Amino acid sequence: MEDKYQNKYRVSSSRLQGWDYGSHGLYFVTICTKDRMPDFGEIYQSEINAPGILKATTLGNVAHYNWLQISHFHSYVELDEFVIMPDHLHGILFFNKPDKSTWEPNKFGGQRNNLASVLRGYKGSVKQYAQQNNIDFNWQPRFYDRVIRNEKEYANIKEYISNNPRNWLLNKDGFENLYL
Repeated sequence: MEDKYQNKYRVSSSRLQGWDYGSHGLYFVTICTKDRMPDFGEIYQSEINAPGILKATTLGNVAHYNWLQISHFHSYVELDEFVIMPDHLHGILFFNKPDKSTWEPNKFGGQRNNLASVLRGYKGSVKQYAQQNNIDFNWQPRFYDRVIRNEKEYANIKEYISNNPRNWLLNKDGFENLYL
C-alpha cells in the first residue's frame, strides 16, 4: 500500500490485505467513542463475584437497540455475541453469504454491502439519535476488526466479549489487553 495519497502521508489501513470484507464469514469488531468518553453508561457489580453490568445511559440503550436492528437493514448479517461498554462496544457479525461468487478485496473509496458499510450505518444511526436529542456525542473515526479464521479463535473472542464487563471492573484498561 502506498505511504502517500496526493503527496500527503496517510494512515495505513488496518484491514486484512486482500480480504473481501463483504464475503461470507465471521467478523469481530470494536467501535469506540471519541476520546473513550463513557457515553454509554458505567459498569457496576450488583453483588460480590457477580459479573459486571452496564448501567446504561439513554444513549447506551440506543446503541444496544440499534445494534440489534442491524439484521433488519442488512439481511445477510447475523448477530452473534456482543456487549455495550461505557466507551466502546465489541461484537461478532456473521456475514451469511454462502453463495457469493465474486471476490472484491478491500479497497479505498465507496463501498456497500460489506463490513465498513454496515458499521457506517450503525454508527450513523446512534450519532443521528444523539444529534436529534442534543446529546454531545461522537464516535472514534475508525473501528477495529478481525476476521475470525477458526473455531478456537471464535471461542476465545466470544469468551473475551462475555467477560469484558467483569474485566473492566478488574483493570479498567478496556480492550487493549486482548490476547487471542
